[in-house]
Amino acid sequence: MDNTLARPPKTDHSFNRVAILFAGGPAPAANAVISTAAVSFLRNGVEVIGIKHGYSSLMEYDGSAELVEGEDYVILDHTFLTRSRAKQGIMIGTARANPGKSISHPSHYEDNERVAPMKRTYEALCSLGVDALISLGGDDTLKTANKFKLYQDHLGDDARHIPVVHLPKTIDNDYMGIDFTFGFFTAVETLASEIRNLLYDAEAGRAYFLCELMGRSAGWLAYGAAIAGEASLVISVEDIIGEYATEEKWTNPATGETETRTIMNMDKVMERMVKTMLVREQEGKPFGVIVVAEGLAEFLPMSYLEGIPRDDHGHISISQINLCQMMGELLSSAYEAASGSTRKINGLQLGYESRCARPHAYDVMLGSQLGVGAYRALVEENLNGVMVSVTGQLDLHYVPFEKLVDPETLVTVVRFIDVKSDFHRLARFLETYINE
Repeated sequence: MDNTLARPPKTDHSFNRVAILFAGGPAPAANAVISTAAVSFLRNGVEVIGIKHGYSSLMEYDGSAELVEGEDYVILDHTFLTRSRAKQGIMIGTARANPGKSISHPSHYEDNERVAPMKRTYEALCSLGVDALISLGGDDTLKTANKFKLYQDHLGDDARHIPVVHLPKTIDNDYMGIDFTFGFFTAVETLASEIRNLLYDAEAGRAYFLCELMGRSAGWLAYGAAIAGEASLVISVEDIIGEYATEEKWTNPATGETETRTIMNMDKVMERMVKTMLVREQEGKPFGVIVVAEGLAEFLPMSYLEGIPRDDHGHISISQINLCQMMGELLSSAYEAASGSTRKINGLQLGYESRCARPHAYDVMLGSQLGVGAYRALVEENLNGVMVSVTGQLDLHYVPFEKLVDPETLVTVVRFIDVKSDFHRLARFLETYINE
């Protein structure tokens, strides 16, 4: 009979020191991932270092001075990791520094200027004697991990190669290759708690809150928080189809070309919100909370975006748009026009307060399995260039980078909510019914 309480069997390997790095925005359970990955290696005789504040120090390394312990990296030993699994924050810090920013096509690896930050990152890790890199972060960090692997592929067989494994992180949950990312459910519960509090506030004053939640590309966080928080209605980018969408022509300032863009049909969206409010009043509930995803700002007509700055690709700066206030004012006018009366509507932005909330048990378990998965991918499976994922009851599997990143553009694909899915339909079942 198998010994069910035996320690996991040791696997022969050649690793002496591995590095763990976290980049991008915070997420609950980050420390569960970092600590369990580190402990798995430590208990198998491998030294672990945590690179502080993402790629910041690595991509500035020029060889003139060694990276400094305590400033650029920390030793993740058992003492450092004591009772760290459920702690808030990120024990090694984070940053958005990106050594692969200038690399957007495989041909760019032949351009010394474009790859210079990646070369410095590689040389910095070599200077630390690192035998493997564990990357934690969102889709941008996944792209960077892939670019780091591709950079080494261009070095030739004689060069030192540092295998890289990526662990997916985003409270937005818009990640291909995994069902739910660590921190998502904690973030949902944190925001749902605020929505529930706002419902009592709204009821007391017979008012509405129009809450803008994080989620530029997809609506997972908005939908999750609305469902758990008993919001009256939730609308995200996935819903801007059919009668809720229209088109307009515009000239892209980055390219000078005239393009056709899909935008919100503002009248129809406001009409849908007003219908919810009127039906709730018929039910004796002249109050509520309406949730919108911040990504709806990308679908605003150009007349609402005058003076809003854009990046090099022509994308608007969502942080410069107070979407909830803008839509709240439009909704107030639409409600008055439809009902002949007024209703106070308060615009409120929610999101950042959820990124370092105390992680829930599920996120700690999920994060812990992903951390252990980094060890198992590198040591047990001898893999390189994979993202660790889980399915079912936290069963591990490993997704190659090439299945997640376009080989020509080197960008990832956003995972939207399927509007035909049961998850999307769940919100419609729980919201106030309207006659259509």
